[in-house]
Amino acid sequence: MIKGLHHNAYRCRDSEETRAFYEDFLGLRFVSAFEIDPSAGGEQVRALHTFFEMEDGSCLAFFEVPRAPFDFKAQNPLDLHIALGVEPETFDAMLQKAKSAGREVRGPIDHGFVRSIYFRDPNGYVVELTAGTGRHGDMMDPAISKPHEALARWQAEKSH
Repeated sequence: MIKGLHHNAYRCRDSEETRAFYEDFLGLRFVSAFEIDPSAGGEQVRALHTFFEMEDGSCLAFFEVPRAPFDFKAQNPLDLHIALGVEPETFDAMLQKAKSAGREVRGPIDHGFVRSIYFRDPNGYVVELTAGTGRHGDMMDPAISKPHEALARWQAEKSH
């Protein structure tokens, strides 16, 4: 049985820039940084692995691999984004913090079941902060949202 998310891992350009965004700006706890054994990836490359912990104990993690090419690009939110849940007061505080710092922010956007704001981290990844609107439970309850029916409809209609 899968117990939950331990971490999601992403590449980063620079571990210190990444730390500043996730720890200093977002407020995640910087819990670990260690060098990966150079032979672990099958090649003799050095890599630093960093972990930023959320309230539930799960982490966002990053690899900085200075001598291994990686195509960093500004991600389209529909292709890749990291969505993090926050309380409404944290949502409002982070929106003001971003605006005060002159940071690029998109939103707030009301998705019905959550409100969202979007930032771009130093690596080009989109980070979404979401706060529930009171309808999150209904949207995530399969007895109400009927995801199999929605998927079947989508599959039948998507080529039209």
